[in-house]
Amino acid sequence: MPAQPAVPITAVRFSRSDLFSKLLDQLGVELSPELLELAFTHRSFAYESGISTTNERLEFLGDSVLGLIVTEELYLKYPDLDESRLSPLRSGIVNMRALADIARTLELGQYIRLGKGEEVTNGRDKNSLLADALEALIGAIYLERGLSETSIVVNRLIQPTLVSALAQGAGIDGKTALQELVASLGKGVPEYLVTETGPDHNKSFTASAMVGGSAIAEGAGKSKREAEQSAARAALEILTPPEL
Repeated sequence: MPAQPAVPITAVRFSRSDLFSKLLDQLGVELSPELLELAFTHRSFAYESGISTTNERLEFLGDSVLGLIVTEELYLKYPDLDESRLSPLRSGIVNMRALADIARTLELGQYIRLGKGEEVTNGRDKNSLLADALEALIGAIYLERGLSETSIVVNRLIQPTLVSALAQGAGIDGKTALQELVASLGKGVPEYLVTETGPDHNKSFTASAMVGGSAIAEGAGKSKREAEQSAARAALEILTPPEL
């Protein structure tokens, strides 16, 4: 019996639905490949490819949906916490670094469509791009599956981050706690130096917590307040005396 010719590996073709199958299994939802492709289209790719659509509108939508879901989850889960504690706890979950870490667990970097410039500067692992891609993905889930299913997905994704945020004291007002600690150490009042990058519709902020004129720690976020809170909590960890 003559041997059957081997099928060359190059003959195998993967459709867009095949590309996203692992991600959809992780999320537990079905989404159209076209919408997923849009969710991962960075503006650098659109510019170099001559197309007009990017993931920025989905990111804008997803940011609001994410904020609502996380806020509702915290409101219902912690009925004894007031706004002054719920707000920094939310910031401990909905911040650039935390969202980027969630995106890494989903391996979203491999799906992002980037321009050559972003590609060579390791854009697939930039916190800002990963956080934006996750928000765009959440926006896509909301559009096709509605708020109820999106809430299930988001709440499952944020649980490890929520536990970590609680363990790191994100439920406290970092700036107030740092001010009290610095005062007890006789080092005056902490100050914050904030820088911003990015276009007006998608800015990122970095804050340095300054104590006695020296930079103690940095924090990043999508708002000045978020960045300052992140920097304050990082400075708290550094300045708090170890327990004996």
